[in-house]
Parts: sequence; C-alpha cells; structure tokens
Amino acid sequence: MSKFLKIAAALVVVSSPAFAAGLDLGRAATAEEIAAWDIDVRPDGQGLPEGSGDVWAGEEVFTERCAVCHGDFGEAVGRWPALAGGHGSLTRERPVKTIGSYWPYLSTVWDYVHRAMPFGNAQSLTDDEVYAITAYLLYLNDLVDEDFTLSHENFAGITLPNEGNFFPDDRAEMELAAFSGEACMTDCKDSVEITMRAAVLDVTPEETKARQLKEAVQAAKDGKAPEAEAPVQVAQAETAVAEVDPAMLEEGEAVFKKCMACHQVGDTAKNRAGPVLNGVVGSPAGGVDGFRYSNALQSAAEDGLVWTDEDLSAFLEKPRSFLKGTKMSFGGLKSEEDRAAVIAYLKSFE
Repeated sequence: MSKFLKIAAALVVVSSPAFAAGLDLGRAATAEEIAAWDIDVRPDGQGLPEGSGDVWAGEEVFTERCAVCHGDFGEAVGRWPALAGGHGSLTRERPVKTIGSYWPYLSTVWDYVHRAMPFGNAQSLTDDEVYAITAYLLYLNDLVDEDFTLSHENFAGITLPNEGNFFPDDRAEMELAAFSGEACMTDCKDSVEITMRAAVLDVTPEETKARQLKEAVQAAKDGKAPEAEAPVQVAQAETAVAEVDPAMLEEGEAVFKKCMACHQVGDTAKNRAGPVLNGVVGSPAGGVDGFRYSNALQSAAEDGLVWTDEDLSAFLEKPRSFLKGTKMSFGGLKSEEDRAAVIAYLKSFE
C-alpha cells in the first residue's frame, strides 16, 4: 500500500465517531444546535419559516443592503453577478444566469439570501426581509406585479420559467452501464477516417474573426475571393420639427420629476441608474455611450428598435410589458397626456 493510502486510511479511522468517543472527544449535538444548523429550504417549501414580505418593502431593503453590489435593479455593479434579466441568453456564448432566465426553483433564492447574504454580514436579515427581497427579485424579473406579497403560504405555488429545462441526473443508470463494461476488442477497423470536424458541427464555439479566417482559408483553396458581408444599416427615425406649446413643455418638465431619480437631461447630464436622455426621441435604442444596458434592450437595439414617439410612449406606459427583461423598474405613466408632455419635453434636449 502506498504512503498516501496509508495516511488516508488512518485519517478515516481517527475521524470516526467510535474513535472520537474512545478518546473522550466531542459530544452529541443538542436539538437546539441541530435546529440552528438545519436551515436549508427545499423546492416544495419544506424548511420555510412563517413570514411574508411585499415588493415595495423588498425594494427598500434591497436598495439599502444589496444594491451596492447588485445595482438598484439587479443589473450588477462591476463584476458582481446580475440578478435580473438574461431572458433568452442561455444559448449565447456568455449567458446571463438569473432567477428569470436560469434558476429552476425559488427555494434556492430564499435559501441563499437567508444563509449567505448580505456579503460580509450573512444571516443578519429577518425572515420577513428575506421574503420581501425575494418578492422584489421576482418583480425585477417580470414574474410578479408590483403589488405582490410573498409568504410561506403561497411560496410553493411560484414556478420559475426555466424549471422545465432541468431534469434528474440519470448518468448512474444510463451512462455508467454503457461505459463500465469490458471494451470490445474484436472486429476492429483497419484504419480511421475523419468524417467531420467539431467546428463544422457547430460544437466548438467560434468568434467572428475565427470564422472569417476560416472562410478566407477555404476561399484561397477554392481560388475564390470571400464574399463581403453587407453592412448593417441603422434606420434613423425622422422627427418632425414643429412648434411646441410652452405649456406642454412646462407640464412635461413636471412629469419628468418622476424620472429624475434615475435619468438626467441637459448640458451637464450624466449617466446614473439610467442613461442620459438628451436626444433620445428619434434615436436608435441603446445608443448612449458608457451606459450598461440590459440584455433585453441590447437585443431590441440589434433588432432595429428606434425611439419614435409611438414606441417611446408605449414603453413609458408600461415598460415591462413593452420590453420584457428591462432593468427599468418604473411602473409607467398611465396618462396619455403625461406621456405626450414628457416626450415633448425630452425633444427639447438634443
């Protein structure tokens, strides 16, 4: 027996309860100690304490205790993980795995926040605060409405979007039996022929430059020049220049006060929780330099979204309905007059 195996065997013996009892080491854990350790929460709700918390209370706690790392709207700060968005990103080269895009069970959210958050001050949140934060995270991922209250009674009824894409690990039954038997060593082929390469099968991720290089090499072999990709044309919306009613501008300025917590306009405007809105009307979406847009808005921008009066009004009416996965948690402007006024006000900042 090797020296390593001897040491490993000795450690197993020494760490056994029988050996510890023989040396009068340790004692049996009390019921209270076991209860303090046994705090995990399961998908069916087992282990959940009684309590509740709503979206609005969760926003307050999240802003105070979590936003410094994860952003006010779960968009992430620096290299900390994003907690919202990521819809439709799991098939991309860099998926954004969030509650709304990846996680299968809500119990994982509650359990992790309760057990390990906030960073540096774990288990300092009350049960009601954990319920409230979880409710707010559901809201940020457009899974519940702003008046939603999460409790131990309705917890098990929440189903996350990606739950159906997870399945039990059956490798022990399926793969182990197939690959653990004796290898076949008869009727072997005399030679091996490569019929396909991984890059051609789209198994290996490849970037644009690598693809273009491969096409150029293949074209050189065939004696052809590679076809140039057609340039992407960005449609600029034409905005009509018209006289604006001063009263409407004044009304729009008043309405814009609801937006000022996140957005700025004017010569000294800077990006905050939201981007600068100078010249937004009639411009392609996602065009402000230096601002980190949500994946949802970036995808819409790639599809050619332009902030025309009509689209901007529809977005302002109910942001999360117009653009699923947006980081903007604002409930929306229900009044058509308010939306028209604030759009007119934004037009005055080019």
